[in-house]
Amino acid sequence: MKLQFLGAAKQVTGSMYLLELEDGYKILIDCGTDMERSIDFDVPYEPAPFFPFDPTLINLVVLTHAHIDHSGNIPMLYREGYEGQVLCTPPTAELAALLLMDSASLHLRKLRAAQGESKKKHKQMDRLLRRGDLYLQKDVEDSLGNFVTLQFNRKFVIKPGLELTFIPAGHLLGAAHLYFSITEGDQVKTLGFSGDIGRFDYPLHIDPNPMPACDYLVCESTYGNRVHEDKVEPIDALAKIIKETCIDKPGRLVIPAFSVGRTQAVLYTLNRLIEERGFPAIRVFTDSPMGKSSTRIYAKNIAYLNPEARAFQKEYDDLFDVENLIFLQTEKESRAIRNYHEPCIIISSSGMISGGRVEQHIADNISNSYATILLIGYSAEGTLGRQLMEGTDLIRVKDREYRVNAQIRKIDVFSGHADQKGLLKFVSNQKPEKLKTVFLSHGEEESMLEFREEIRRLGFSDVILPDKAETFTL
Repeated sequence: MKLQFLGAAKQVTGSMYLLELEDGYKILIDCGTDMERSIDFDVPYEPAPFFPFDPTLINLVVLTHAHIDHSGNIPMLYREGYEGQVLCTPPTAELAALLLMDSASLHLRKLRAAQGESKKKHKQMDRLLRRGDLYLQKDVEDSLGNFVTLQFNRKFVIKPGLELTFIPAGHLLGAAHLYFSITEGDQVKTLGFSGDIGRFDYPLHIDPNPMPACDYLVCESTYGNRVHEDKVEPIDALAKIIKETCIDKPGRLVIPAFSVGRTQAVLYTLNRLIEERGFPAIRVFTDSPMGKSSTRIYAKNIAYLNPEARAFQKEYDDLFDVENLIFLQTEKESRAIRNYHEPCIIISSSGMISGGRVEQHIADNISNSYATILLIGYSAEGTLGRQLMEGTDLIRVKDREYRVNAQIRKIDVFSGHADQKGLLKFVSNQKPEKLKTVFLSHGEEESMLEFREEIRRLGFSDVILPDKAETFTL
């Protein structure tokens, strides 16, 4: 049996692993977009396969969860000849359909924009489409028809000698750890993939469940060298900032938040503040069409949420029906908020302030001393979110400069990833005498190196940081 690391190797995005069994059966675990991949247009174009393997030879795809850095290249896989199934949980199938269709729409907008621009730019877009870097709605539809859903904690026999169990991972609605039991000859080998590991006591999401004892473990390490700073509950952290921003003074609170997962956690927490603590119903604008669609998916899948959320739903009938909430659909509605002069909360994507309607809300409010920008998650290098975190005095949005007069606040209670302590708790459920190797993925190398030392202190000696395309015989 061989395991090849084709993505998220010493970086966070692009999760993709190829597991080849002794009999040649090939399983692709995740097929995510590599956000760090770039194309040099100065290099002469030569047609080349998008994947470092032949998709027609893949027998099965297994998806841990819907985020684009885990699912985003699935349409390209079918486009290049894959004809098999994608196994995932029911909520993952619904959220993946939403996210992949949104990606296809974005690709189409890029192509249409290129048609009205220079000939060189148009050729660039054409190259992207032909080489598989862009896909369209039909490609997504072709892939979604092959999604097959499985429930958590039920052993599924893929074929004789190959069994798979989805285990709740928290992190996102429907997110799963994968546990494989593989019989080769007279040996039974067990292999676990963490997927992305969620946090305990997170709004809405179930706690990450432990992985059964296994022989080999692939573990994410996004926050392998960090511990979440805020020790208060999300509801207390948000209550304090809303009071300071919108109650004690007539201010605005702008919350950049990803449309899927983070927006729902914030809306649910706001709803709890109003229903359980009697907070005034301040006007809330949610400016994300995808946020509205994904909120419906969350509301539909109550059974997959944590006990606290289910109890709230039973008592108050709705998780997200915040009093005074308005979902904005059109860009005209989005722009009109600048003329609303009462205290309000604006939730808009993207969470890192890297594209999306939130950029305009930042531009409209960043120079207002009565406004507060609340950063609730990680922001990558080069994003506006990172610049604000680092205390810049000036920002540039769409070729215009703005002075930063607004208050910049940061809390990490809504971060969806387990920190170093949570990751160590996940690994410590394994038995050092059984677990042969821990492979670290989905993290920057600096994070992995520190996390490796912490794992070794638990008694696990063989901890490997694979390079991209590196293959291991298990």
